[in-house]
Amino acid sequence: MRKVALALALGACTLPACSQKPEGGGGASVAPPAGKQVVIGFSMDTLKEERWQRDRDLFVKHAEAAGAQVKVQAANSDDALQNAQAENLLTQGVQVLVVVPHNAKTTATIVESAHKMGVPVIAYDRLIRDSDLDYYISFDAQRVGELQAEYAAKHKPKGNYVLIGGAPTDNNAVLVREGQMKVLKPSIDKGDIKVVADQWAKDWQAVEALKIMENALTRNNNQVDAVVVSNDGTAGGAIQALGEQKLSGKVLVTGQDADLAACQRIVAGTQTMTIYKPIDALASKAAEIAVKLAKKQPISDATRPLNNGRKDVPSILLEPIQVDKDNLDATIIKDGYHKREDVYKEVK
Repeated sequence: MRKVALALALGACTLPACSQKPEGGGGASVAPPAGKQVVIGFSMDTLKEERWQRDRDLFVKHAEAAGAQVKVQAANSDDALQNAQAENLLTQGVQVLVVVPHNAKTTATIVESAHKMGVPVIAYDRLIRDSDLDYYISFDAQRVGELQAEYAAKHKPKGNYVLIGGAPTDNNAVLVREGQMKVLKPSIDKGDIKVVADQWAKDWQAVEALKIMENALTRNNNQVDAVVVSNDGTAGGAIQALGEQKLSGKVLVTGQDADLAACQRIVAGTQTMTIYKPIDALASKAAEIAVKLAKKQPISDATRPLNNGRKDVPSILLEPIQVDKDNLDATIIKDGYHKREDVYKEVK
């Protein structure tokens, strides 16, 4: 099985810049000699979603602009494969490893392996737990949950709520739920809001959210007022279930990531809101930190320590933005994140 995993890892390169030829590496970490190109490994959970393709492209763009080379590998939400791919990147001589973990706990072994070779690790967007992680950069995931719940509670202060979380293996999904409950719990305790279903969608899969929503509607005779969904992909699944019961646009549905499909649903009225996270800011800051780490330069703006179960990890947490049909043009489209003609193409 190990040979199969390694073979898959070697074949998982997603960019031409990802050379499969080993370049040495290992031993104590040293700053690259003057004039030598910095090489960064980018280990990604998945590239199946639009959002992660954007992260890859933007991170590579900013790193290359800083003179670095990036080797990218994606694991298709496979824990063992991601670990094998990270080992492969280390053998190729990367000086810094940037990781979007599929599993917040099992990727701790990646940090351990990297440190044995003197390579620092940055957790990108999702925290790696129980490890001696060097840096963490993300949007404030708990704040994402708060913004989703604040919007829902403001527009539907009373009624039956369905909560659909993300992947239970993803620490961000847990933080988003903590933020949601921080806002909703007072109304739940008062009886204004009744949570009629509360489940997690494995691997953030839309089909999982579809099943959860179908079951919730069946059990509650379609009496649902709001669905607090943790991202746009799963929101799509929930909205499909609502559509099957002719409830599209009649039930408040939250989301996260400002996917193009979600923005199209917002202007069409089937999804109520999303959380916009300007990914360019995240990717550029992560690339900046990675290059500085490779060059042994100080990082002064990682000022918000976040405990990962083992240590307080130096962190940079960016602020997310609440978006609905009223401010979509002034945020997502104004920033060039999506083109207006693409978002509104189905609107007559």
